[in-house]
Amino acid sequence: MKVTAILPDDLIAEVQKYSGGKNITDSLQKALSEWLKQAKIRNLNAKLHKSPLSFQEDFSGENIRGLNRNR
Repeated sequence: MKVTAILPDDLIAEVQKYSGGKNITDSLQKALSEWLKQAKIRNLNAKLHKSPLSFQEDFSGENIRGLNRNR
């Protein structure tokens, strides 16, 4: 997608420096992709905080290791 955006030169320079992109487009793509990954992780963490994972009452690591060894 072609986009026109007005961004400060110092912001673009810093993004290029830390992203290691070949050009502005590559740098912005890397930065936005990384930001999106982190946003998804934050969202998942918030969901897990509200509703934590729980194990069944009869769960044990020993039982799981036994199941894995029998395969």
